[in-house]
Amino acid sequence: MSISDLFDSGFKNRNKGHFSAIVRVALSDGDITPEEKEFIDRLAKNLEISADEYEEIMENPMKYPINPPYLYIHRLERLYDLARMVYADHVLGPKQKEILTKFALALGFTPGNVNYIVDKALSLLILNVDLDTFLFEMQNMNK
Repeated sequence: MSISDLFDSGFKNRNKGHFSAIVRVALSDGDITPEEKEFIDRLAKNLEISADEYEEIMENPMKYPINPPYLYIHRLERLYDLARMVYADHVLGPKQKEILTKFALALGFTPGNVNYIVDKALSLLILNVDLDTFLFEMQNMNK
C-alpha cells in the first residue's frame, strides 16, 4: 500500500494542485530548464503523481486549482520539502538556489525577504536539520 492510499482523494488532489503550481512556476518564463525538469520529475515521484497525471499536468497545468498555503507555518513546511528536493544531491549551485527562489515566491514569500529566507533554509539543510528544527529556526530567525 502506498502512502497516498492511506489518505482520501482530497490529499491526492492537493498533491496534484501542488505539483501543478510548481509546473506553472517553472513554465512562467516560457520554458522548463533541464534543472527544473529534473526537479519536477523528482517532485512527481515524491508526490506520487502517476505517469498519466504527470503528462496531463505538463500539458495543462491550469487544470488543477492552486492550493496556496494560507498559514505561514504551512508555507515553511512546503519550503522545507521543496528545499530538501532541490538539495537532494547535496550539490548546491546557483541554479538550485534560483529554482528554490522561484518556488519560494510562488509560496507567498515576499520579494523583499525571499533571498534571506532561501539562504537560511538552505543553510539549515546543509546542517541536515529535521522538520521541527527547521520550523523553529525559520520562525525565530528575526528574533
